[in-house]
Amino acid sequence: MKWTSLLLKWYAKHGRTMPWRDHPDPYAVWVSEIMLQQTRVEAVIPYFEKWMKLFPDIPTLAAASEREVLNAWEGLGYYGRARNLHKAAKIVASNFNGQLPRDLTELRTLPGIGRYTVGAIASIAFRMDEPTLDGNLRRVFSRLYDVTEFADSPIGEKILWDLAAQNLPKGKAGDYNQALMDLGATICLPKNPRCLLCPLMTACKARENGSQELRPVLKAKKQVPQYIQAAAVIVERGRVLLSQRPADGLLGGMWEFPNARVAQNPAIEMVKALRSASGIQIKRGEALGIVSHAYSHFKVVVHPFWSEAVSIPKNKKLKWVKVSELNEYPMGKVDRQIAQKIK
Repeated sequence: MKWTSLLLKWYAKHGRTMPWRDHPDPYAVWVSEIMLQQTRVEAVIPYFEKWMKLFPDIPTLAAASEREVLNAWEGLGYYGRARNLHKAAKIVASNFNGQLPRDLTELRTLPGIGRYTVGAIASIAFRMDEPTLDGNLRRVFSRLYDVTEFADSPIGEKILWDLAAQNLPKGKAGDYNQALMDLGATICLPKNPRCLLCPLMTACKARENGSQELRPVLKAKKQVPQYIQAAAVIVERGRVLLSQRPADGLLGGMWEFPNARVAQNPAIEMVKALRSASGIQIKRGEALGIVSHAYSHFKVVVHPFWSEAVSIPKNKKLKWVKVSELNEYPMGKVDRQIAQKIK
C-alpha cells in the first residue's frame, strides 16, 4: 500500500478536531492559516473563535478599524499577520465582491498570502489539487525521503515542494495536506519523534537509515542579541501618555509607553536617551520593576519608571489616554505588562 493511502487512513481515524476544519466559508480557512503561522494550534483556537465572532465575514473585517483588528489579535504575536489580513480584506471587499478569489494568481497578490498559504487555501477551502509546505510538512518529507540538503535553502525548498506535489493524491489534496500537518504536529515531532506510532514508519527512509533525529537539515541560527530599554510611565490627572509605533515593522500600529534604548544603566541614561529619541523631557521617578520578552530575532529587557513630564512635543503619535481605557489600545506583551502594573 502506498504511503499516502496509509496516511489518509490514519488521518480519518486520528485527525485533530479544529473549529475551522470542514468550515463552509473559505474565509475561515484563510484566517486559521494566517493565525497558525509560527503559532501552536492550542494558542490559536480561542483567538480564532473570538475573531470569527467579531469579524464573521470579509466585509465586516474590511470595515473594522485597525485598532479593533489589533485589539482582537493582541497576545497572538507577529502582528504583521493581522495588519495584512486587514489590508487583504479591504482589497477582497472592494475588488472581489467580498469573496476570496479562486484564481490562484489573484489570490497570491493579496498581502500576507504566499506560496504556502495559497496551497493551503486552494486545497482545503477550494478542494483544488494543490500541494503546500509548512514547517511540519517540511520535516515529514525531509525524514520520509532522508533529504540531506538544507531544508531552508532554495535547493532544499525545491526538493521538498517537488516531493509534496509528486505524492499528492488527486482529489484528496485537502485531507493529504492536513494529514501531513497533523502527523508533523503529533507524531513526527522536531525532537524525539514518535516513530513507533507513525503510520509511515515502514516507508520512512530516515527511520531506515537511523537519521530521523538529524532531519531536517537546517542552517545554524545566529546568536540572538539582547537590548536594554527604559520606558517612561507619565500619569497626569488619571491619564497616561502613550506613543503609537510606526505602521510598518515590529508591532506596527500598536501603542506603547514612551521608551528609548540605553547601553547599560537605565536609571542614569534614561532621561537623555528619551529626549534624544522622542523629544520628551522628563524627571525620572521610582522603578516599576523589570519586564522582558523574547522576539524572533532579539530579546529585550525593559525598565519602566514612574516619570514626571517636563516637556512633551506636539506629535500626533503621542496621546494622553485614560488609565481606565488602556485595554482599548492594542499593545505588545511588554507594554501590556507595564499597563497591568500601573492599573
